[in-house]
Amino acid sequence: MEFGRIIISETAMNSENLQDVIHSNISVINLMREEGVNDDLIHEDALMSYYLDYYVSQYTEGNFAQFVYNSSWDKELNELIEEGLALIGAQKHLELFQQQSKKVKLMSSVKLNKFLKGKLEGVNPIRDLLNSDTFFEIEENLIALNANFLKTHPDFEVLSVDDMFATLEEFVGHEIKRA
Repeated sequence: MEFGRIIISETAMNSENLQDVIHSNISVINLMREEGVNDDLIHEDALMSYYLDYYVSQYTEGNFAQFVYNSSWDKELNELIEEGLALIGAQKHLELFQQQSKKVKLMSSVKLNKFLKGKLEGVNPIRDLLNSDTFFEIEENLIALNANFLKTHPDFEVLSVDDMFATLEEFVGHEIKRA
């Protein structure tokens, strides 16, 4: 049975920082995974938001090459990110992602594997080819779009931390240790 809700804490919902909404969703997904819940049972839009945040943080920290490198250029993940960017209304970011993906697709598998197995730092012409600062010039705010996507989702629910745990414990069928 799928967990059909996207749960955010009251604290995150009341925060001035929209990233807190996204992080609250991420915490719930991480907790579910720690409790052995398979990704197939987690709300697909909650997961999509999770992976969009991963993409944004990778790009922000080390540009597109870091995303390609750290994600091992995973086809399923890339499809989720493309779908996610379209769903949250980030059209310009979607176009950039598709342009950047084309660079990787045009690369031979030998070249790509060499890049993925090599070091990201130092002299790295493939890394330099993959990077694009256009990401930082696009005026679409991916954090705001992602957070607002979650907040306006029909399956979105705001709960106290205690109620969050109670709901998740009911779903997994046992008590969850709290940190």
